[in-house]
Amino acid sequence: MSSTQQSSSTKKQTLFIASLIILWYSSNIGVLLLNKFLLSNYGFRFPIFLTMCHMSACAFLSYVSIVFMKLVPLQPIKSRPQFLKIATLSVVFCGSVVGGNISLRYLPVSFNQAVGATTPFFTALFAYFMTFKREAWVTYGALVPVVAGVVIASGGEPGFHWFGFIMCLSATAARAFKSVLQGILLSSEGEKLNSMNLLLYMSPIAVLVLVPAVIIMEPNVLEVILSLGKQHRYMWLLLFINSTMAYSANLSNFLVTKHTSALTLQVLGNAKGAVAVVISILLFRNPVTVVGIGGYTITVLGVVAYGEAKRRFR
Repeated sequence: MSSTQQSSSTKKQTLFIASLIILWYSSNIGVLLLNKFLLSNYGFRFPIFLTMCHMSACAFLSYVSIVFMKLVPLQPIKSRPQFLKIATLSVVFCGSVVGGNISLRYLPVSFNQAVGATTPFFTALFAYFMTFKREAWVTYGALVPVVAGVVIASGGEPGFHWFGFIMCLSATAARAFKSVLQGILLSSEGEKLNSMNLLLYMSPIAVLVLVPAVIIMEPNVLEVILSLGKQHRYMWLLLFINSTMAYSANLSNFLVTKHTSALTLQVLGNAKGAVAVVISILLFRNPVTVVGIGGYTITVLGVVAYGEAKRRFR
């Protein structure tokens, strides 16, 4: 291959990866901001139903992407025990998404992201007690600023709400628990699934779990939604875009993971949270304090230090 062809190929690859990263950022940040807008500013106070819409879109679009478009090879479920393991993961996954959406009703996106940044702390905690996996003490030491930053940010958050905080913390813990549980349940080579196939199987199960939850906990959802649909002409479009973005966030995350290194993904993930915070403050104009920003910064720096320590002292 000539140097000109090689240069052209490199440019195309760079452009492709850049496009994936833009899609990943816009999908993740977009679905987060739309969730906040719908749940807090739009009168759409049904986080469980919203999660059900997300899971329905993920189930349908995953099927289309894998079975018809063949973006990734279909990995069939091979046994009943494997199905039960996936169902267990689906319930935990469902709980984490519902908890995160509920928290957005009460907390600003900026503080929600600060609490969400503590995921590595919960992951290390669950890994320690569930798999007896030990890290170097330097690695655990890096988690101190992760927690300390959130404590500081909580004290400096003008829009602090205890119930919202508990739901956000629970969602973060559930997300970490699902990650560790997935490593335990689907550890054998015959049972491992890539993230897109796992989403294909988890989403319909999540919908089946959420339908009775909506009927019991949000019984008037259809009546209110139909009323909102008449008042706001773009509500159905927003709900459709929001649900599609939920799937796009998962797809783009899978593709970015596939085409970049683990270190690049970690750096991009940390930056994504900061970008989401800045955009949310500009859009929603929620008041922030120097203490709150300082706390979030400490948490992000702690997450970066934890990732670096984990890489060096593996």
